[in-house]
Amino acid sequence: MIPLLSPTIARHVVPRAGAVQTRGILNSVLYGSEQAKKEGELEIQQYSRLIGRGKYVHGFETHRVHPDKVEEYKKAAQEHYEALLADPDLHVKLTGSWETTVGPLDTFVHILEYENYGGYDRTTKAAKNSARIQATEKALRPYLQTRNHQLCQEFAFLPSSPPHTQGGVFELRTYSLQPGVLLEWENAWRQGIEARKELVKPVGAWFSQVGRLHQVHHMWQYTDLESRKLMREKAWKVDGWSDTVHKTGQLAREMDAYILSALPFSPLK
Repeated sequence: MIPLLSPTIARHVVPRAGAVQTRGILNSVLYGSEQAKKEGELEIQQYSRLIGRGKYVHGFETHRVHPDKVEEYKKAAQEHYEALLADPDLHVKLTGSWETTVGPLDTFVHILEYENYGGYDRTTKAAKNSARIQATEKALRPYLQTRNHQLCQEFAFLPSSPPHTQGGVFELRTYSLQPGVLLEWENAWRQGIEARKELVKPVGAWFSQVGRLHQVHHMWQYTDLESRKLMREKAWKVDGWSDTVHKTGQLAREMDAYILSALPFSPLK
């Protein structure tokens, strides 16, 4: 991750006494105001330019399915996502599709790749005008309890893995960060990944830009849960990894680790 001035360091700069008082008043007045929201959005945009790859936008589509409709959903989902890929006007790729096996059950994660935000706009517009896509999406809805959509960027130092078939299980780790610490988290995590990559390398890493903000995701692939256990034990012996875990953990408010199984039509499996 890019070794730039972190938010923590920036906060150590000592302003003029008058500025401190003024800022305190402004913080109390502007908390939750439109100006504060705009400042937060600007911060996210600045971070994105510094640490994001900037080539693609990835859409994380999460579907929670009625437990007694899982098999019907899988068939409908395959038809829908294959229809998306088959339409030359959509210009969208499927990074992968998975079912959660440890974590929130009856839940499916699909990651789509768009040609940045302009491509996302064109794809969604074309999909709305496609009778085929509208029909396959409509066929999904009876099986869904809830669905969520989040747009993310890849971290610049770790592009998503191309399609491959290796088998095994996937682990999706999600960190909900404290606001304003993304650069610091990225820097610490990148250094740890450099130390750990001889053992195993993530198949992808992203940070959120639209939808639930202040989140990062990274995905790993293992032969099975036993090999995951052994790899993680070896990682603790690698210089620098324990420091990474300590630093990134301090910057997170919540952490989740879900085990996923690739669906038959997933390009990553």
